[in-house]
Amino acid sequence: MHLKTLTASVLAMSLAATGAFASVPDEVADRLGNDLTPMGSERGGNAAGTIPAWDGGLDTIPDNVSYDPTQPNPNPFSSDPVLFTINAGNMGQYADNLTPGYMAMMARYGSFEMNVYQSRRTCAYPDHVYAGSDRNARVGELLPGGRGLSGSLMSAPFPIPSSGLELVWDHTLRYRSYKLTRQFAAAPVTPSGGYVLQIVQDDVLFPYSDPNATSIDELGNRSLLYIANTVAPARAAGSVILVYDPLDQSLNTRQAWQYSPGTRRVRRAPNISFDNPGTNSDGLSTSDAFDGYNGSPERYDWRVVGKSERYINYNSYDELSAPYDQLLGAGHLNQDLIRYELHRVWTVEATLRPNTRHVYSRRVKHMDEDSNSIATTELYDSRGELWRVQELAIAQAYQAPICGSSSEVVYDLQNGRYLSLTMRNEEPPIDYFADHLTPERYTPSQIRRLGTR
Repeated sequence: MHLKTLTASVLAMSLAATGAFASVPDEVADRLGNDLTPMGSERGGNAAGTIPAWDGGLDTIPDNVSYDPTQPNPNPFSSDPVLFTINAGNMGQYADNLTPGYMAMMARYGSFEMNVYQSRRTCAYPDHVYAGSDRNARVGELLPGGRGLSGSLMSAPFPIPSSGLELVWDHTLRYRSYKLTRQFAAAPVTPSGGYVLQIVQDDVLFPYSDPNATSIDELGNRSLLYIANTVAPARAAGSVILVYDPLDQSLNTRQAWQYSPGTRRVRRAPNISFDNPGTNSDGLSTSDAFDGYNGSPERYDWRVVGKSERYINYNSYDELSAPYDQLLGAGHLNQDLIRYELHRVWTVEATLRPNTRHVYSRRVKHMDEDSNSIATTELYDSRGELWRVQELAIAQAYQAPICGSSSEVVYDLQNGRYLSLTMRNEEPPIDYFADHLTPERYTPSQIRRLGTR
């Protein structure tokens, strides 16, 4: 489908044509905080007025909500009316602003509809993240081969991107706090709507976002330390994984371990990567599809398709707080709970490299320009047929403030099943300031203790 590339992306496209994988000149970096937002997106709205200008985002708890730190964030836009609804019958009218994945969902399921609301650019971050973005534009560099970077810290490493690889690294290293803990539910859903919830407690350190770090060289080549502890159902409880991700993947690859309650042993787990089945996914997703995309980009060639205006899942506070039995339905989520807005997105296409193996031959990712988060993805099988569609709900955690994906779902168009991941609707809210976490927690011996409690 034809993408209407926006005029303001011409700079990035011209840089991509030169093969420049480095920091931008100061006069380009000086656009941050001026005609570009501090994070590098276009500050202005669109000509039609359907996308507003960014005015600083939602950086504090709104006055019109009753915020309770033990409950999901209330919807500050609950009075917004639905502007129109897109369905299988009228989707051709809106085709220029629909992704191929959403059109395929409407063609596959007559009940899949998209309620479109007023667009609100709510994304906002702390000042030190904006300062990191400005610094990264001037010093961040992509290492040869694209498997690592240097210079950057804290925020997206390439706020004014010039290649598909830079955009993928922006997503991978976008700011999500330094230390956080959460509990989430995952549900592999049958075509008839049946499911068994799986409950996971996870916590993460992002050394790259350490506010005390002054150089990327201080981080021991680690971008992420991650633990996921499955606590329910009983048959899966006690399984714990530990993951280290590097910043320069030419020096080290991902390291992972898994504790199995059946054997009471911790083993290396090289299968927690690439196209191996994702943890707690019931075979409906791959390890590298979690969070839209994660891990090394080495198996694909990445190409920027352009920037365009698309309807994406945005500010769906009602979706993120609904009881699971109201949210999860046959074929797809309850679309009445989901809010779609028109936003500018980068589209990046990943094509499998020759002589390289992966179950996805092509992946097309649509990234929200304000948060650097992947909003939706089309995943193609070895025949080149659209196999799966992934949707991530982007919302502003206004109490933090942090913007990004808050839940995700993977739809399998071929077998009619889907996987709803990272749901926190009936779980405790994320702790974005988990200061009790230390690197000493992230060891194989520690995950054995977690699994045997």
